[in-house]
Amino acid sequence: MLVVVGITGGIAAYKAVGVARGFVLAGHDVHVVATPAALRFVGRPTLEAISRNPVETELFDGVAEVRHVALGQRADLIVVAPATANSIAKLAGGFADDLLGTTILASTAPLVIAPAMHTEMWHNAATVANIATLEARGVHVVGPASGQLTGSDSGPGRMAEPDDIVEAALAFVAGAAGIVESTGTPTQDLAGRRILVTAGGTREPLDPVRFIGNRSSGRQGAAIARMAAARGAEVVLIAAHLDIDDPAGIEVRHVGTALELQEATLLAAGTADVVIMAAAVADYRPDHVAERKIKKDEQGDILELRLVRNPDILRELAANRIDGQLVIGFAAETEPDREALLALARIKAERKGVDYLVVNRVGWNEGFATEGNEVVVLDKSGAIVAEASGSKASVADRILDLAR
Repeated sequence: MLVVVGITGGIAAYKAVGVARGFVLAGHDVHVVATPAALRFVGRPTLEAISRNPVETELFDGVAEVRHVALGQRADLIVVAPATANSIAKLAGGFADDLLGTTILASTAPLVIAPAMHTEMWHNAATVANIATLEARGVHVVGPASGQLTGSDSGPGRMAEPDDIVEAALAFVAGAAGIVESTGTPTQDLAGRRILVTAGGTREPLDPVRFIGNRSSGRQGAAIARMAAARGAEVVLIAAHLDIDDPAGIEVRHVGTALELQEATLLAAGTADVVIMAAAVADYRPDHVAERKIKKDEQGDILELRLVRNPDILRELAANRIDGQLVIGFAAETEPDREALLALARIKAERKGVDYLVVNRVGWNEGFATEGNEVVVLDKSGAIVAEASGSKASVADRILDLAR
């Protein structure tokens, strides 16, 4: 897919490097169109090295080959990140006074924008009206998030994280199994389905400042939630310490420990058609949590911890499912041999009682906090029903095909 990444002149332009990189890692042909102001925030050599293509900036370059419209005509997807208040106003007004403007006007490809500006600018009546105009035309808006802005400001207006933008854009154009309707919007094959997703890693406290945890970032679970919403599902995401911003437009319920995850998940599962348990749940927790910070001078050279087993939430969900509910679990294993890995997964699938088990290999340098994933999906009999690799968004889409 040919992806145009448009970059406008805002401080968040440095994050556009991650957006371009995300599309490249997902296997797409990426072309950056930067405004002159954008290049005052991030350099051309960086963008060309990441995108692996020359950066286009000038409206009057390549006039003989009609370059000012050629890229837009060829594009399969255009993403503007960051989209400043000024660039949003120009898009809404149909202005074409620079190469990015002509590229967008000359294209019939889906358009995704990631706004980035100060809170007052985002809430300004002009910006609100411009966003409404663009959304009415079918433009997909990702974010903005709420958080730290430039200077001491904080609030809505922060550009969404690069991975979130890439995943949302791919969901917008890909829809179900890569099929897009003639309207240019994703197919809604999960419309009417209520999907519960858990993501992230639980943390079991030792004292007020320390915990036992795991390396899960929650990115795969968040991608599943985001893709499910893009395909029309009503989604609840139960999140345990995500290292990314909450997905926009999705109900997110935050938890910390395994017991908190158990309570929230069992409660939400009562109305779900599909439960996808992607969270990494601690197998054990300390049997005693200190009220004050544990002092090493008081403990000596050896600190002994007594751990108790946490409940098996996935098995409990599967055993107590409501009629017709689909339960999909995850299993992360360090076994390097494929056949041995599948053997472990088949035992786990039977023990958990799930409909499907998504298996992926993890290790020091794979699986956790990465931009891609590789999984094998087993059914309750242990048969392989699907395999997927690539961006976590594309893997999420393949998993969700099981829920149609």
